[in-house]
Amino acid sequence: MKKLTANSFANLGSKVGSTFAATLLLTSFLSACATAPGNYLDSSRLKDDGQTPTETYPVHLIDANLIVAQAQAAASKTQELPTSAIADPSQYVYRLSPQDILGITVWDHPELTTPQGSTLSAGGNTTQSIGGALQQPYTAALPGQADPYGQTIAADGTIFFPFVGRIQAAGKTAGQLRDQLASGLVRYIRNPQVDVRVLSYRGQKVQVTGEVKTPGPLAISDVPLTLVDAITRSGGTNSDADIQRVRLTRNHKLYVLDADRMLDKGDTTQNVMLQNNDVINVPDRTDSRVFVMGEVKTPIQLPIIRGRMTIADALTQGGGILDTDANPRQIFVMRGMKDHPTTPEVFRLDMTQPDSIMLSSQFQLKPLDVVYVGTAASTTFNRVLQQVLPSVQTLFYLKQLTR
Repeated sequence: MKKLTANSFANLGSKVGSTFAATLLLTSFLSACATAPGNYLDSSRLKDDGQTPTETYPVHLIDANLIVAQAQAAASKTQELPTSAIADPSQYVYRLSPQDILGITVWDHPELTTPQGSTLSAGGNTTQSIGGALQQPYTAALPGQADPYGQTIAADGTIFFPFVGRIQAAGKTAGQLRDQLASGLVRYIRNPQVDVRVLSYRGQKVQVTGEVKTPGPLAISDVPLTLVDAITRSGGTNSDADIQRVRLTRNHKLYVLDADRMLDKGDTTQNVMLQNNDVINVPDRTDSRVFVMGEVKTPIQLPIIRGRMTIADALTQGGGILDTDANPRQIFVMRGMKDHPTTPEVFRLDMTQPDSIMLSSQFQLKPLDVVYVGTAASTTFNRVLQQVLPSVQTLFYLKQLTR
């Protein structure tokens, strides 16, 4: 057997030391090289001053007093509702408008009656009979240019009728126009019997958009049209519709209505009567979400269903907090970042207290709230060890090889 001399040990140590140095150099090179595994971002072109924001935000502890104050604020909150020209639907009367199509009958005088085979319409194609027109639903637009036979009210609000001449029709009720025509014909016909009816309501309409099955215009007829009527006649809502935040635009002003309160609690104040040029938008639930983040089993975004969601609801749907990593004293709720990005509200719930656990089912979340579960100090320390330990083990084994 060949004896190992002191020089041999020195040479072996020199070789191992060189190998160790080369290994460290190669590791450093690969860690900063784009050819290393995983994603890589060259930060040399990014200018980061490294400044950390210094703003501080007051934290409100969630206790019984805060829950009571929250309930009182919700009860005292007044909602601005649109004003209607007619507050009582039973007093509603439809008034004629330009583009409405009228059917006029003078009994025993077929030459003055809206005929079946010809037209007195002011314009457009005439391909429907009066019977067909009467079968059209009040709130559906007629297809294409298919107008029923009748008198179309001109853009200036007038119609022309034989022996009477051109008279103003827009702004009148059907009864008022009937009386005016009868008065104009009395010089030519003894005791004229006149009837006026609307064959097609085209002068007044509302627009329904958003998460409904059949968006589009709805005609306003002699039957009052309310918010729930408009949604129903548009085919109902889609599965992702948020009927608690229905938007009504009237006279260049936006109102937010809760149709669910009408359907669920019978709050008729939300079922407003619609009028000409109203725009209804049924949004999706994008603005009615809360976010659950931090030390929970399943970070998730949740839609607020029927306008109610508590901290307990959010944490439960997120799978609960992590037993080994979460700090139960740090259940935070961040609120108001959308409307007040510089002055958000921050609430904290201490889940180690018996009363706080009960309060978690009473604190109501609002749209776009963020529920964040803090991390325990021991977990932070353990995670640092998990990052450092592989490097320490590598150095240890390399040192053993050099012996």
